[in-house]
Amino acid sequence: MLRPSIVCTLLFVLLAVAAHHARSEEAVRPPVGGVESLPEAMIFYVAHGPEGTCGQKCSEWIAAEGHVYWDTHKRLLALLDRVGGRKPPVFVSNPGVGHDLKVSTAIGRIIRERGLDVSVGSTVVQQCAGATDAACFALKRGGGPLDATINRSSVHCNLSCVLILAGGVRRSLPATAKVIISGMRIMNRLGLNVSEEHREGLTTYLGDQFKLYLTTMGVDPELVNIMNRDTQAAQTTELSATDCLRLRIINVPQL
Repeated sequence: MLRPSIVCTLLFVLLAVAAHHARSEEAVRPPVGGVESLPEAMIFYVAHGPEGTCGQKCSEWIAAEGHVYWDTHKRLLALLDRVGGRKPPVFVSNPGVGHDLKVSTAIGRIIRERGLDVSVGSTVVQQCAGATDAACFALKRGGGPLDATINRSSVHCNLSCVLILAGGVRRSLPATAKVIISGMRIMNRLGLNVSEEHREGLTTYLGDQFKLYLTTMGVDPELVNIMNRDTQAAQTTELSATDCLRLRIINVPQL
């Protein structure tokens, strides 16, 4: 069973909500932001394709791909400022572990404030065919809309993905998507030990914050109970399509 470990920390005590992530030995692209940004940090760019590519009468969307870290929401805001008054849907692709859950909720709030829809799928840029990872990355960071398609096969939506998805006005998933909920770990961002008492207090605090966020977004806060159960049992839970509808993670028919 897949068991990604989500790390939740609190900035007030030099902690940040994040997942423990082992960096690859070789970076395939330069860091996204400043010196503290990791190479695989989430980027946002505008893509377009034939009408209907991203939904009914939809030909333009925002691709969100990579890992959610402490500054990811700033890059989304920067892109939305360039997009102006347009409201393209957001397609998320952030597999694996290594995600800042609190920033994931910040991204969800930004999406809801801008009135955007959210779904999950990998954006396949035509100009990247045959290009190196670095060259493809440079294209995506170039600022201009890119000709692309959306790959909805083998879609995985982890806990960070679900929290971002919750922000969408309209929320959808491919029918074959695997939605995996994991638990939380509390650890100091600087690698210092965290007492058991402090860890329990932070877990309770963060759980309450996630419940408030989900309730505000119209998602059943029972999702946090699943997270807590997975934390205690050191396990993951795969949600069925019926579960996603019942918990209101999605609110439109599956794609």
